[in-house]
Amino acid sequence: MPGKPRLTYFNGRGRMEPVRWLLAAAGVEFEENFLETKEQYEKLMKDGSLMFQQVPLVEIDGMKMVQSRAIANYIAGKYNLYGKDLKERALIDMYVEGITDLMQMILVFPFSPPDAKEKNLDSIKERATNRYFPVFEKVLKEHGQDFLVGNKFSWADVQLIEAILAVEEKIPAVLSGFPQLQAFKIRMSDMPTIKKFLQPGSPRKPPPDECYIETVLKILKI
Repeated sequence: MPGKPRLTYFNGRGRMEPVRWLLAAAGVEFEENFLETKEQYEKLMKDGSLMFQQVPLVEIDGMKMVQSRAIANYIAGKYNLYGKDLKERALIDMYVEGITDLMQMILVFPFSPPDAKEKNLDSIKERATNRYFPVFEKVLKEHGQDFLVGNKFSWADVQLIEAILAVEEKIPAVLSGFPQLQAFKIRMSDMPTIKKFLQPGSPRKPPPDECYIETVLKILKI
């Protein structure tokens, strides 16, 4: 019997968090290896584990996978979260790409200079409320189903609930004008695998703190 997927990254969200969400939503247990020193990172590069000298790294099904999108594609396909045909997959891809654009702003926010944080937070709020969340509010209303694509739980739903919760951490009332997204959040949060992932003690990582930021900067020498 194959072992659990093994995730190598920093002990924080970053680009690995969507992978953790996807595995957790699929009900898949995984192991984690946290990078804490520059030497650990250099060893991975030296032994050829990092094709492009970057993490995240996911070891699954005998492969050492890098590149966040490739990893998520594989997991979504493996665990039947990637639609029933090419058209559904195209929709999922579009939704995921859009959400990823918003999440990129969340990803880099902790590394903003102190004097830029307020401006960057305003940008996140503006993009979320005027560009991204209106799209999904409309999709859910017109589609008339519990899920974004077809009538089946998919990678797009996982990505969206992650984004909603991440934005709400910074802007608690961000969903006030989006009743469909409010209902979606409740539905998704009550799904057994996601509900488990949202409980204390799960592999879900907290918002980045100073320790996480310092570790990333030290190892990557950004």
